[in-house]
Amino acid sequence: MKILVCIKQVPGTAQVEIDEKTGTLKRDGVAAKTNPFDLYAIETALRIRDAAPGGGTVTAVSMGPPQSEKALREAFAMGADDAVLLSDRAFGGADVLMTSYTLAQGIAVLGAFDLVVCGKQTTDGDTAQVGPELAEWLGLPHVANVKSVDKVEAGALEVTADLPYGEVRQRVPTPCLLAVEKDVCEPRLPSYRLRKATAGREIRRIGLSGLRDADPKHYGLSASPTQVKRIFPPPSGSGRTMLEGTAAEQAAALADILEEGKFLR
Repeated sequence: MKILVCIKQVPGTAQVEIDEKTGTLKRDGVAAKTNPFDLYAIETALRIRDAAPGGGTVTAVSMGPPQSEKALREAFAMGADDAVLLSDRAFGGADVLMTSYTLAQGIAVLGAFDLVVCGKQTTDGDTAQVGPELAEWLGLPHVANVKSVDKVEAGALEVTADLPYGEVRQRVPTPCLLAVEKDVCEPRLPSYRLRKATAGREIRRIGLSGLRDADPKHYGLSASPTQVKRIFPPPSGSGRTMLEGTAAEQAAALADILEEGKFLR
């Protein structure tokens, strides 16, 4: 079974700056880490590989600047067999739609596969949209919010998805895409031995010219339909009002404050 797992490097701190002109994060010089949800995706991919009839391979795929190789090296240290980095200045500033399109274009040149695994969302975007959008670009059946992989067989997977109204168990034919929750498994720690053994392993890079659609107008910030008009930190302050008295008296006092428009505009 050939498995692709999509991962991303995200800021390792909440103290990030915003480019006021583009509305995108300033990533240069900011400490980075592998997106936490993607660690669960890597572990899920590895477990499916090991359970698949006949075994298989896991290829980690990431889109980002050259320093994103660090996240791919971590995937190697967890047990991934191969890694691919989609990196080009033309991809910069992409929203979720153009990110999923770029990933789909990159995956299209990697050849046939049986499964794509994604983390539910990223900590720098929290949209949980890239996985399902990627599946649509690739024309794949897909399941989001996967909380467990119950059975791995030739040609299909049985999974349980956590939905707002309950749980749903589904049998999905391969090739397919899964977007996994944190509940799906416990990620293994990166192996020091694997890290040393894979230190020189090649990470394949694919730029704009290596994609089937090499038109720069179809990528990055300029092609993104989502435009951020304004980003600003929420106002902070230490002011507070203490309400005393009985529950009824406190409720009445709170109603007076709200009516004065101190909290509601």
